Amino acid sequence: MQIADITKYLESLAPLSSQESYDNAGLIVGDERTELSNALIALDCTEEIVDEAIQKNCNLIIAHHPIVFKGLKRFNGKNYVERTVIKAIQHNIAIYAIHTNLDHYKLGVNKKIGDLLGVHNPRILSPVNQKLFKLAVFCPKENAEELKTALFQAGAGQIGNYNECSFNSSGIGTFKAGEGTDPYVGEIGQRHHEEEVKIEVLASTHEMGKIIGAMNAAHPYEEVAYDCYPLLNQNQDEGAGMIGELDTPMDEKAFLKLLKERFQCRIIRHTNLLDKPIKKVAWCGGSGSFLLSAAKAQKADIYITGDFKYHEFFDAENQIIIADIGHFESEQYTIDLLSELLTKNFATFAPCLTEINTNPVKYF
Repeated sequence: MQIADITKYLESLAPLSSQESYDNAGLIVGDERTELSNALIALDCTEEIVDEAIQKNCNLIIAHHPIVFKGLKRFNGKNYVERTVIKAIQHNIAIYAIHTNLDHYKLGVNKKIGDLLGVHNPRILSPVNQKLFKLAVFCPKENAEELKTALFQAGAGQIGNYNECSFNSSGIGTFKAGEGTDPYVGEIGQRHHEEEVKIEVLASTHEMGKIIGAMNAAHPYEEVAYDCYPLLNQNQDEGAGMIGELDTPMDEKAFLKLLKERFQCRIIRHTNLLDKPIKKVAWCGGSGSFLLSAAKAQKADIYITGDFKYHEFFDAENQIIIADIGHFESEQYTIDLLSELLTKNFATFAPCLTEINTNPVKYF
């Protein structure tokens, strides 16, 4: 197994194209063609984590947070970022980050948090825009079902919790095959009329290449007639944060106690309690203050995240409870998530989970 086998699988779930513009997810250090000895999974990549990888004979570190966010002009070891990268290179250890692209994955970081909270019907709190396209393809009526199956298997036709979604209309297509062609139907030099089906499906833009490839492979025509349209629609399956409901409403203090236990919080910074049961819960792993307005707009009773600033707490305006459980605390189970994803796909692969708590925030 090569490092590329791991990274390509992770990117099939959380493609690099879905990361935020400021992010630096992907293979930061190393050659993807290197044979894999083992992988160490951590939330952060630090010098201690590299030392742990060396000790455990792991030549790949999979971290949620990138060690490098912006360009490095010098490698003098003057800060922990440079020292970490230098040590990894010296010991032939690759560093891979899967950050906001995993945050945006519908079964990623925030789905894991929702599972721990016992929330049902979780859905994306702030879906991304302009990340969908519509494919319309024309084919002979007799080949329509086979072509649709190929499109669905490639990832087209997913709308929320529904799959294999398409719209089909019938009509008559015409064409005249030229010299040197090998038409599936019709005769060279003669205009041909064929009863055809127009198949229309939606898909995420990052899957366009795969879907077009599957279409061309399954289509009987030499020259496939199709249209691709970029859409302004929201992509329900990709975006930031999540929102869902508890099976049974909970008292505010009881819910905060549950939150503290599940995420092993030393403290929870929160706004005024509102003396009403908590039913609808919104959350975002990491720094999520930017989603407060979305949580309020969707009438969440509480919004859970990390890294709220002092003045941002005022924005609750007694309409919602803000619960800041801490950045590390909210994302710590990403390590388990990545392990579960990898072991499920690679039956004989058992990655190592870090034993080091990389949380830089301490409490006295």
